[in-house]
Amino acid sequence: MDDHFRKNANFIIEKLKENLQSIRTGIVTPALVENIIVETYNGQTKLKLLELSAITNSGPQTLVISPFDLSTIKDIEKALISTNLGASPVIQNNQIFLKFPPLSGERREKLAKIVTQLVEEARQKIRSLRDDIRKSIKISFEKKEISQDEKFRREKEIDIETQKINEIIEEIKKKKLNEIMHI
Repeated sequence: MDDHFRKNANFIIEKLKENLQSIRTGIVTPALVENIIVETYNGQTKLKLLELSAITNSGPQTLVISPFDLSTIKDIEKALISTNLGASPVIQNNQIFLKFPPLSGERREKLAKIVTQLVEEARQKIRSLRDDIRKSIKISFEKKEISQDEKFRREKEIDIETQKINEIIEEIKKKKLNEIMHI
């Protein structure tokens, strides 16, 4: 039961980290665009940008996208334009340069709210997971499968584990908010 809880909690944390990677901070990173879906090869294939190109930084505000297959460059450009990233792609020397404007204070605050919302959703999922485990413990106790002492011990273990996970989530949140607010 504890393994089930830990496994699902770790999955929730990893998903949160993945979602937070796509939120822009003061310095742009390839993670911001690597999961953008590109419809390419005459609409026959949908691939992540990461699968179609090398993505690198060129300074704190610019990404350079180098397609592996030059025939996909226009499809990549089209996908980047449609995502509303706030940056305009420029094709130059068989590469796409994606220059982002600096984040305004207002935009930073909006991004911070999105981070807080994503973190709260992760916490809600953890609480729900904890509640499910506690219900199963209660059912086991009611069926006389476990003693009252065992019931309280398991409930305490789950509560302690939940607290640890919430502390990890809080650290992830603090780190991301710091990245967003740092100019």
